[in-house]
Amino acid sequence: MVLHSLCLSPCPSNNNLILPNNNLIFRNNHNNNNNNTSKLVILNQNKSDQKSDLSTSSLRPTSQTRRDLMLLGLTSLSLTCLPLSATHAEEEQQDPKMASFTDEVNAYSYLYPVELPSKKFVFKWVESRKPERYSSAAPLSPNARLRIVSERVDIFDNLIISVTIGPPNASLINLKDKSKWTAKDVADSVLADKSSLRVTSTERSAESSVLDAHTDEINGEPYWYYEYLIRKSPNTMSEESGIYRHYLASTAERDGYLYSISASTLSPQWKKMGPLFQQTVSSFRLVSPTENYVPPFKDPWRFW
Repeated sequence: MVLHSLCLSPCPSNNNLILPNNNLIFRNNHNNNNNNTSKLVILNQNKSDQKSDLSTSSLRPTSQTRRDLMLLGLTSLSLTCLPLSATHAEEEQQDPKMASFTDEVNAYSYLYPVELPSKKFVFKWVESRKPERYSSAAPLSPNARLRIVSERVDIFDNLIISVTIGPPNASLINLKDKSKWTAKDVADSVLADKSSLRVTSTERSAESSVLDAHTDEINGEPYWYYEYLIRKSPNTMSEESGIYRHYLASTAERDGYLYSISASTLSPQWKKMGPLFQQTVSSFRLVSPTENYVPPFKDPWRFW
């Protein structure tokens, strides 16, 4: 008799167990010389009014029976745990809630986190720069090659998501075939034009460093992903304490310009925010232009 391969259901009393062939096992307690002993009785419900009373010696649980019962208990325990795991997985799927953002002026889109339901946390995003054409966007460097076309910030939690557009840096990317560009070269090109000061390559390396870079192909187009630190701190106190901004970024090319999204926060918050920014950066896409699309090369003199 193998019990652990069966599906058992508890009976209302006497700790009865339902077995195959409708056999019912239960224990009857009776007094024998003022000593409590238990006798195991088996009823075969397939045959009406048939009952066999086995002797006490033959009905003692054998090692095989005890092992089967133990396996049965373990199986029941594992089945009981399954709903808990499913519930935990469901909670993970609900975290976080993301919102979609599309810039029709520059034809791109991405997702960004708005709420962490399981932690009862709501982001406090403010659109610090509404989408605008490249010609009128704020420059990031003296040569005005790289410009911020949109940006949102959460001041309370020190979070920034920004999108920039600019041509490749010819000194770092000199191949016309973008399929041969490496993610590291693209990252260096974007960071070179992101510096607010005219600095040498050595000074730039001291200010920022790329931690990781790789390339993926999406819908037949290359997307370059990279992670980096900006060591230059906005204030002396943060710089002395070793607190810097930690970035995740993605870049794609269209019409001879690099479209880049970056999401950043201070290094102490990276463990919490890094996985969320990973979803944001991974969702970045260049979308099909609409009638509202303005290419970066159109009317470069126009500032409105």
